[in-house]
Amino acid sequence: MFGDLMGMMGKLKETQQKIEETKKRLDTVLIDEQSTDGLLKVTLTANRKIKSIEMDESLLHDKEQLEDYLILTLNKAIEKASNVNEAELGAVAKEGMPNIPGMDKFM
Repeated sequence: MFGDLMGMMGKLKETQQKIEETKKRLDTVLIDEQSTDGLLKVTLTANRKIKSIEMDESLLHDKEQLEDYLILTLNKAIEKASNVNEAELGAVAKEGMPNIPGMDKFM
C-alpha cells in the first residue's frame, strides 16, 4: 500500500510538471479574432494575454463604436482562448490522474 501511495504521489508530481509545461506552451499558442466586417482584429495567447490589436482608422472617429467593437471582439477571442486553455490543461490533468473507479464522472 505504501508503494502505491508513493507511486501515486510521483505521478501527481509528474502531472503537475506537465501542467506547468503546458501553461508555458499555451503562451505561444495564438488566437486571432476579428469583427464581422474586419475593421478590428485582436490576437491573444491561449493563456488570455493580449498580444496585438489592429483597427481601421475609421473606428477612431466614433468612441462608442470603437468601445463596442473592442468589447465584442475581445470577448469572442477570450472565449476561444479559454476553450483552448481548458481543453489542453484538462487533457494533461486527466492523463495524469490515478485510476480511481468512478472518478471519470467528475472529469
